[in-house]
Amino acid sequence: MWGNTQAGWGIISIMLHWLSAITIVGLFALGWWMTGLGYYDPWYNLGPWVHRSIGMLLFAATLARIAWRLSQPTPWGHGGRLAILMAHLGHVMLYVILLVVMTTGYLISTADGSGISVFGWFVVPALVHGLPQQSVIAGDLHWYSAWALMLLAVGHSLAAFKHHFHDRYDTLRRMLKPTSR
Repeated sequence: MWGNTQAGWGIISIMLHWLSAITIVGLFALGWWMTGLGYYDPWYNLGPWVHRSIGMLLFAATLARIAWRLSQPTPWGHGGRLAILMAHLGHVMLYVILLVVMTTGYLISTADGSGISVFGWFVVPALVHGLPQQSVIAGDLHWYSAWALMLLAVGHSLAAFKHHFHDRYDTLRRMLKPTSR
């Protein structure tokens, strides 16, 4: 029930999936909202601090999720060979772009050599800093990769609904209810 089987996802995979999905959408909304804040807005400094803190926690959770995914069986896919290949490539792209978003966010925040305070609990050190135009280049990449991630996430969601309502596969149910078989 905790781990995956070839018949379905376990509780850990399901929880990491939905926690990541909610967090990613929330971070995107917060990031977009922050771009319109004025200097004297009370959230001008608080918004980025919350965004960075949650982003670093998501980064750690994503690395744990990838490790978990690599150590667990993957449930059988539905559809033909091409559909299964496209689903696999879509999932790989989601992970790659998510890592790009988080890495560029880290590079923006550490460009001046300062670490990232995660809710005041601990500091993630600035391992890479001082590169020419680091924050500008990383900022552009962060913005466009975040949009790419949102578009991929929408495609991922639409595919899940198509598989559920049109194809009548149990793909969506497997991501909502853990399997013990």
